[in-house]
Amino acid sequence: ININVFPPSNACIGRYILNMQITSCGHTYQRCLGDFYVLFNPWCADDPVYMDNQAHREEYVLNEHGILYEGVHKHITSRPWHFGQFEDGILDICLKILDIGASYHHGSDRDHCWRNDPVHVSMVVNHMISSHITSSIMKIPENNDYLKGTKPFSWNGSVPILQQWYNGRCRPVRYGYCGSLASVMCTVMRCLGVPSRVVTSFCFPSSNENPLGINEIFDCTGKNLCGKDKLWRYHCWNESWMARRDLKQCCGDWQCLDPTPLETGRGTACSGPTWVRSIREGELDLDYDGHHLFSRVNSNYVGWLSQNNTKRTKFFCDPWPCGQRLITKRVGSEQFEDITGAYKYELGSVKNKEAYYRAYRRIYPGYCNASNCHIDRELSSLKNPFLSDSGINMRLKMANCPMYGEDVQLHWLLENLRNENKTLMFNLCAQIITYSGCPLDQFWKDSVTITLGPREVKTIPVCISYNQYGPYLCDHNIIKVVAVSDPECGEVLMVSRDIVINRPPVIVKLLNQPRLKVPCTAEISFCNPLQEDMKNCVMTLEGCGLFKEPMTIDLGTLASNQQARTIVEFTPYRLGSHRLLANLGCHKF
Repeated sequence: ININVFPPSNACIGRYILNMQITSCGHTYQRCLGDFYVLFNPWCADDPVYMDNQAHREEYVLNEHGILYEGVHKHITSRPWHFGQFEDGILDICLKILDIGASYHHGSDRDHCWRNDPVHVSMVVNHMISSHITSSIMKIPENNDYLKGTKPFSWNGSVPILQQWYNGRCRPVRYGYCGSLASVMCTVMRCLGVPSRVVTSFCFPSSNENPLGINEIFDCTGKNLCGKDKLWRYHCWNESWMARRDLKQCCGDWQCLDPTPLETGRGTACSGPTWVRSIREGELDLDYDGHHLFSRVNSNYVGWLSQNNTKRTKFFCDPWPCGQRLITKRVGSEQFEDITGAYKYELGSVKNKEAYYRAYRRIYPGYCNASNCHIDRELSSLKNPFLSDSGINMRLKMANCPMYGEDVQLHWLLENLRNENKTLMFNLCAQIITYSGCPLDQFWKDSVTITLGPREVKTIPVCISYNQYGPYLCDHNIIKVVAVSDPECGEVLMVSRDIVINRPPVIVKLLNQPRLKVPCTAEISFCNPLQEDMKNCVMTLEGCGLFKEPMTIDLGTLASNQQARTIVEFTPYRLGSHRLLANLGCHKF
C-alpha cells in the first residue's frame, strides 16, 4: 500500500506518528506505520514562509555553508561557517528547542497551535538561543572571561554547539559571541524550513541612556575610557523570511531577529521579530522592539575629552556614523552584499530625514508634537563639530595590511585649511579594543609637536611594532590608534583608526579526488610567522558531509618560522558540494 500525506499549509510543525486502523469481520486492528515530520515549506505558495525565487531558496534554506563577516567598516574580514541544518539529529534537536521554549509565550505546551505561525516560532527560537533562564543554547562570557569554557571565536559551525547543548541535558554551551549566536539561530530556522540569513552591522551602538546617541570618552593621552556606552565594532543578527499575519502582510519579507541579549530599557533581552521595512520607514509602533533596532542603525556618535574627571570637552572629529554599512552573504557567491538600503534611506535624503523625524517622535514622547526644525536644532546641539570647522583635516591611513607578527604601518595625513601657520601638540596612543567596544590595555603612547604652514599638507609615518602590541593582542585582534591635540592649545582635535590584525592562514590541499564513501586524504599546513614560539597549538578540522564530528590534532609547540604539515584522512558520506574547514588555536589566539 502506498500512502501519500498532504498536510495543510497551516499545519503545526513537528514530529507526527502515523497509525492505521483496520476493521475486518468485526475486529479492529491498530498498526503504527511510522513517523514523519511537518516543517514550514518555502516552496508552497500558501505557506507564510513562501519564497518565490529558486536561487534564494537554495541559498537561504538549502545551503549549509555560510560566511560570517567581522572586522571593522574599513577592513571587513570573513570566515566560513557550517550551518549543518541537514546533519543527522539536528532536526530532533531543533524540535527539542521548541519544546523547552514553549513556555516563553504559553504557560504550557499542551496547546500546540502556535507552531503553525513562523512569527511565534521565531520568537521562541530567538529567546532560546541565549535568553532562557536555565536552558539557553549558548552563553556569552561576562567581562570577556571564558577560562571555564570554549573560546568564543574558536567555533566553526553550529552542529557541535547544538550537539553539546542537547547531549549536556540542555545546559548552556560556554561560550559564544554575537556571530555564533546568530549563526546557530540561522541553522535552527533553516532546519525548520524558514529562509534565514546572518547580517553584520558595523559601528553598532549600545547605549543605556540616550537611545539615539552614543558617547565615547577619552583622556588627554587618547586612551578610550570604559563608560556606560559601548560602540561595537561589528554586530551580527539574524533575518528570517515570512509573511506577518499580525501585520496584515499578504506576502513574505525579511524580519530582523537579534538573539544576542542587549540592554533594551526593560532589562537585558533579545530583540524581534521586527519588519526590516518598518525600521527604514521609522514606523516603530508597528512591531516588536522597533525603536531599539532603529536606534542601533541610526544613532549619533559623540566623542568627549575628559579632563581630571571634572570637565568634558566635545571633540572636533569626523566620526563614522553608526549603522552605515550592513552586509550579508550574496546569493550564490562567496562575496558579501551591501543591504544598508533595506534598513535606511541614503543619509541626508528627504526620505531619510522623514523616517528619522517619525522615529524620533515615537522614541521621545516629549517631541510628539515638535516641528522638524525643533528636532533639527536638538540634533545639531548633540553632534560632533567637524574637523574642517577648526581649519584642520586629518586622517589615519593604513600603509600595510598587518598580519600577526608584522609591524603596523600608518600614514598620518594633516592638512591646514587656513592661510596662517598652525602649531599643535598631539598625544598618540594605541590600545586593544574588543569587538563589543570594551577598551582594554593601552600599550603604546607618544607625543609630537606639528607645525603646518598656510594650506600645507603633511604626511607623518607612524609605526607600532609587533613587540609592542603582540603581548596584549590575545583573541581580540582589533587595535584602536588615536591622535588627540593637547587641550591647552585651544581646540580639541581627534582622529582615530581601528586596525584589524589578520591571523596567519592555514593551507588545505586535497591529495586525491573526493568520492562518496571512499577514503580521501588532505594535507594541512601552517607556518608560525612570529619571532617567538607558538605554544599549545591545536588544529581543528570539520566539514558537513566530510566529518561526522570535528577532528582535533595536537601540534604542541611551533618554533619561530617552523612549518607544520599533517596528513588527514576522511570519508565523504554525503553527495554534494562540501567545505573542509581548518582552524588553528594557540596561546596567542
